[in-house]
Amino acid sequence: MSAELDRGWVARWLASYVAAWKSGDRDEILDLFDEDVRYRYHPWEEPLAGREAVADSWLAEPDPPGSFDARYECFAVDGDAAVAVGASTYRNPDGTDSRVYDNVFLLRFNADGRCSEFTELYMKRP
Repeated sequence: MSAELDRGWVARWLASYVAAWKSGDRDEILDLFDEDVRYRYHPWEEPLAGREAVADSWLAEPDPPGSFDARYECFAVDGDAAVAVGASTYRNPDGTDSRVYDNVFLLRFNADGRCSEFTELYMKRP
C-alpha cells in the first residue's frame, strides 16, 4: 500500500465494500480483495479461497436492490490488520426493518490495499 493503513483508509474500504454489495457489480467486488484472499462468513468454516470464489458467492444469491443497508466503522488498526464493527439491516417490501445483524469484521490487507483475509462475526438482534 502506498499509504499506511489507518482508520480513515479502512473507513473508505468499508464504504467500497457496502457499495459493491449494493451494486452487485463483479468488478467492484473483485477490486476489494486480494487474488488469494481467505474469506470466512463464519470463523469455524473453511474459508473461500480466492477473490473469484468470493465474487461467485456474493452473486450466487444476491440480496434484492433496496432490501438492505449496512454501516460499518473501523474499530482498531494494527499494522496490516483492522477490526470493523457495524450493523446490517434488512427491510420488508414496505420499507420497515425486518431484521438487524450486529457485525464484527476481522480484516487483513496486502501491500496493494486489497483485503487478504476476511472473517465475519455476526449476531441477529432480538
